[in-house]
Amino acid sequence: MLLPQFIRQAACELEALYPPGEAQSLARRLAEDLQGVKPYEWVINPSLEASPLLEDGLKRLLAGEPVQYVTGFEVFFGRRFRVAPGVLIPRPETEILVREACVQALRLEQPRVLDLCTGSGCIAWSIALEVPGAQVVGVDLSDEALAVARVQIPVDLHTEGPYEGGLCANQACFAHAPLFVKADILSAFGSASCAWPQGPYDILTANPPYIRESEKALMHRNVLEHEPAMALFVPDDDPLVFCRAIARHAMALLAPGGWGIVEINEALGPQTADVFAAAGLRNVGILDDFLGKQRFVTFNR
Repeated sequence: MLLPQFIRQAACELEALYPPGEAQSLARRLAEDLQGVKPYEWVINPSLEASPLLEDGLKRLLAGEPVQYVTGFEVFFGRRFRVAPGVLIPRPETEILVREACVQALRLEQPRVLDLCTGSGCIAWSIALEVPGAQVVGVDLSDEALAVARVQIPVDLHTEGPYEGGLCANQACFAHAPLFVKADILSAFGSASCAWPQGPYDILTANPPYIRESEKALMHRNVLEHEPAMALFVPDDDPLVFCRAIARHAMALLAPGGWGIVEINEALGPQTADVFAAAGLRNVGILDDFLGKQRFVTFNR
């Protein structure tokens, strides 16, 4: 089958699950990412044959699997990051967290950064690559997430190659590549065997689970059926359980004056801010996301 024909057919079939515009975008992304063609290359060269890989990719999309798992990556903060089933897919709003953390980190010489609930490592890697000399530690409980985070070689979309910035393509050659360690942040606090290097840290970031179980009804089924529940959901009767733990870690591990930012549930902004203030943190504030929703809490030690 010719590639233009496949894209048209795939878009039509995907409209059973997605709005027409999104279906078109998914069909094009499938062609670009799995076959490696440039955007609209099939328009310039309509005789291009469709790769056999595309049919399998389309079947996975029609089964509800997220396109990021089908293609194997997602774009985040200007770079292409590896993702896989069992690992939370990075969201665009989380780029605000990275931007704010980099602003703070760039004011310091060799800042130490702790990223809790690191998942794919996209936050940890982004900060490490944006801030020269940053020493970054990423923590997660999921073996699947850590396996992905540890082998990331982010592709810079401006160069179409692994990050240039004076660093070579081999992950082992990255200057100050993040250290990723396994730990349960709900139980590791105060433990003598705490797995990550102890502070003081200059910056703490976290994108913990924060969606209440009762909010599942508002979510798309490809998220519910495919992305890891442990990275998404908290119980309705204790939705701030992770934030309380993060606040305790911030008090224990941040240097005096250290700064932190945590992604939060938009419906629980004031309550979440109160948790961090009650733990003894200072200058607690709330930042909005692109849509004006209360999405982040910031604070100082």
